[in-house]
Amino acid sequence: MGRSARMGLALAVAAACVALDQWTKALALGNLVPGRPMTLVPGVMDLLLVRNTGAAFSIGEGAGWVFVLVCLVVCAAVAVALWRARDVPVPLVVCAGLVMGGGVGNLIDRVTRGWVCDFFATTFVDFAVFNVADIFVCTGVGLGIVLTLVWDARRAREGEAKDGRAARSVARGDTEGTGGRSAADRLRGKGGGRRG
Repeated sequence: MGRSARMGLALAVAAACVALDQWTKALALGNLVPGRPMTLVPGVMDLLLVRNTGAAFSIGEGAGWVFVLVCLVVCAAVAVALWRARDVPVPLVVCAGLVMGGGVGNLIDRVTRGWVCDFFATTFVDFAVFNVADIFVCTGVGLGIVLTLVWDARRAREGEAKDGRAARSVARGDTEGTGGRSAADRLRGKGGGRRG
């Protein structure tokens, strides 16, 4: 995949993520009341509107503008890495789009509201309230790491297999060359016998 196609795919995925994130946040803001949970999946998930001034999962509350800068730097770094890389598998491009889209989704909240709209609250385990953008970022990062490890291992195996084939080819060439010289020697020996 060329650079332009790669960037186009990543930006398309990011745009879709931003649209879905902002749509779900609009639904949450229009239908939920802060402090009043609404059951989504009994015993698993509630909808609880929270105004988060921190990072993902309410980490580092009160440092909103720091996270704005961090988000901008991360998104720029991902975009530059995609552009400069020579070969990036399509699934990794999608992962990059998820990270950028999730980051921009929360960035929009920070710039327009000064806080991030979170509304997913797990009930089966004590965990921070989060949103769709957080899901995109974590999925993109986690899946990207797994895919990178898998592809690195595959490339290593392919390299070993290629080296093995090359070594066997060289060995066959040496054997055939030795056999050819032995046959020539035998022919010369026979010819010498007839002349004698």
